[in-house]
Amino acid sequence: MPIIVISPLKQSFALSEYLLPAKTSDSFWPSMAAAAETSSDRTLRNAFGSVLSFFILLLIGVLAFSIRLFSVIKYESVIHEFDPYFNYRVTQFLTKNGIYDFWNWFDDRTWYPLGRVIGGTVYPGLTLTAGTLWRILNSLNIPLSVETVCVFTAPIFSAFASWATYLLTKEVKGAGAGLTAAVLLAMVPSYISRSVAGSYDNEAVAIFALIITFYLYIKTLNTGSLFYATLNAIAYFYMVCSWGGYTFIINLIPMHVLLCIVTGRYSSRLYIAYAPLVVLGTLLASLVPVVGFNAVLTSEHFASFLVFIIIHVVALVYYIKGILSAKMFKVAVTLVVSIGLLVCCAVIAVLIALVASSPTMGWSGRSLSLLDPTYASKYIPIIASVSEHQPPTWPSYFMDINVLAFLVPAGIIACFLPLSDASSFAVLYIVTSVYFSGVMVRLMLVFAPAACIMSGIALSQAFDVFTRSIKFQLPGILGKSEFDAGDTSSSGVVAENDAAKPDKSEEKLKERPSRKNKKKEKELVEKASVEKTSTKSKIEKRLLVLPLEASVIALLLLVFLGAFYVVHCVWAAAEAYSAPSIVLTSHSHDGLHVFDDFREAYAWLRHNTEVDDKVASWWDYGYQTTAMANRTVIVDNNTWNNTHIATVGTAMSSPEKAAWEIFNSLDVKYVLVVFGGLVGYPSDDINKFLWMVRIGGGVFPHIKEPDYLRDGQYRIDSQATPTMLNCLMYKLSYYRFVDVDGKGFDRVRRTEIGKKYIKLTHFEEVFTTHHWMVRIYKLKPPRNRIRGKTKKSKTKTSATSSSRKSVARKKNPWH
Repeated sequence: MPIIVISPLKQSFALSEYLLPAKTSDSFWPSMAAAAETSSDRTLRNAFGSVLSFFILLLIGVLAFSIRLFSVIKYESVIHEFDPYFNYRVTQFLTKNGIYDFWNWFDDRTWYPLGRVIGGTVYPGLTLTAGTLWRILNSLNIPLSVETVCVFTAPIFSAFASWATYLLTKEVKGAGAGLTAAVLLAMVPSYISRSVAGSYDNEAVAIFALIITFYLYIKTLNTGSLFYATLNAIAYFYMVCSWGGYTFIINLIPMHVLLCIVTGRYSSRLYIAYAPLVVLGTLLASLVPVVGFNAVLTSEHFASFLVFIIIHVVALVYYIKGILSAKMFKVAVTLVVSIGLLVCCAVIAVLIALVASSPTMGWSGRSLSLLDPTYASKYIPIIASVSEHQPPTWPSYFMDINVLAFLVPAGIIACFLPLSDASSFAVLYIVTSVYFSGVMVRLMLVFAPAACIMSGIALSQAFDVFTRSIKFQLPGILGKSEFDAGDTSSSGVVAENDAAKPDKSEEKLKERPSRKNKKKEKELVEKASVEKTSTKSKIEKRLLVLPLEASVIALLLLVFLGAFYVVHCVWAAAEAYSAPSIVLTSHSHDGLHVFDDFREAYAWLRHNTEVDDKVASWWDYGYQTTAMANRTVIVDNNTWNNTHIATVGTAMSSPEKAAWEIFNSLDVKYVLVVFGGLVGYPSDDINKFLWMVRIGGGVFPHIKEPDYLRDGQYRIDSQATPTMLNCLMYKLSYYRFVDVDGKGFDRVRRTEIGKKYIKLTHFEEVFTTHHWMVRIYKLKPPRNRIRGKTKKSKTKTSATSSSRKSVARKKNPWH
């Protein structure tokens, strides 16, 4: 009998033909090979996409850093504006004396004679960040000065903010939207205005802290990880250290949590994302000296505590629902809700008691100004006098965010397709930031990241639709029949899997009915619903195909829109926001003119006055005078003492003799005045003078604003009121001004001054800069008393008159 030998390979094929049906035996191995090829292709594609995204993000960081260097290239490496000079001075002290001396530093060169405790009244995040960078660089033998590190801190953190925007937007709508949003934020003019090289202000690091805190909150919400929840609390702590705008975070996140609870989106992930933030975040925030117990005592934080109680009540209700029957659940819910209401009422009563004890209802002046835009102008003129606290105009929106204003609505619509917890947070962020930016122009900075996120989502979705439409209709790129066959086969495989999974799960659940099986059943149902929605979204994407011509035209329009945005952003960075306020320039027919009067004046003070001399000026110039002239000032930009500022405003608004008495009582030796009438500088003290009157009149009632107005109009010409023409500010600004052109023509107010020949009796001019922008006057010493002939007999009248003179001499000069 012949013996047939079958090789192992043929044997395996024979077994496969025997075990498998006839139809599958023909297509099984090719399908397995195709599946292996597609999985390897996907892995390769994902790896290539990750590497490409990394390099794109690297280029975005370089772009964000380099576009902010126009100020250094065109001018020089110098600190900008007013507040950055104080931050620079504090950083110098920190790097020289150490962290412990910084916390205990009492600055006697500001707010004379009161002084200021720096460690307890400053947000230390920016200073500690720059000081740490400086120390790290020096440890690596990179000998950069403190000033250089301060100049470049803002551009460095703008790159970090762009990367954080990518991470946040990726959690909301994917990597494509994240890359687009990161590019937009790297160039948006609103953010460039506060982060150019030299803009060493709190917002330089605070915007990065704001975005990274939101990202970690969304990441925790999507994953339910306690690790990310802990990082979120740490990021919030860094935000508290950096900027007073942290209250926006601690109110926006509770609003989102409450929105999720009301709309039925509560989950354990929501609890993990919120509860650790409130507990750990509040404990860490109270460690910052400038915040302290305000983290639990002020009204800005009460919303987070109220939502904290609500989410615990909801979590308890969901827990009880999972362990009790329907009847017992109703009874338990009634009990839990009633107890929860009692606790909430008790907490609300305590909060009302705390709020009622405060004259401002527990809110700070700036917070009340945000809630009621008219509050500052009515009650706190010192807040309303700041230009960045004014509401923005419509052109400022186009200037600061440009074409993003038109893309934001499209991004909001895209967030609802479909709506998730992350996209609902993005929508809530854009809505609240739009409102706050409409109240204060400074908060356009908070609105800019939200606008970039929404615009990135809109552009990404639009490019997705248009490119897919072109891809489907160009036969040269991909054949129709092949794609349709692949599409139907993939949908068929998904359908088969959907049909097969419930069968297996049903068999398993029939074997052992228990709580675990119930949980598994819920999980399987959720997975099936997710897969169904994904297949539906694929079918919808397949059906959403636009005409080829329309898609090409739309893509070209989007590219043109992006090019216009880039050109505008580069122009804004190079021309509008790169000039430091301390060095001014102007273009005319004979070329470029540079006005360096501020540094000229501060250098004169530093070299020609005594170290202990006190300098009085309006509070705008306090930080610069202390940092650059190294002289003691009466008031500065901190504006913590309204009465002290009102005293200086009263002196500037008073006649010369009364002003001399006020300044002399404060031990002032020099008075600094900024005047722009000769060169046309509009931000001078004459334009700010009405705010001096209002702030001074708010504390000292004898200063009345109508006394300085003619028929309700502010005038400095011949129609000005006698009170205006005789006040100290008018005299110090226009003293000898008529000698320049013989007419006394003010280029800012575009009129001739009313009082051209001014004589000073108690002040003397000691220095005026080259372009007359800064003028410095010295107080004349009091005259020596001339001893007259003494009379032998003194009558009552002489005694009473001398007593009246002594009383008048001792009378408070401020009233």
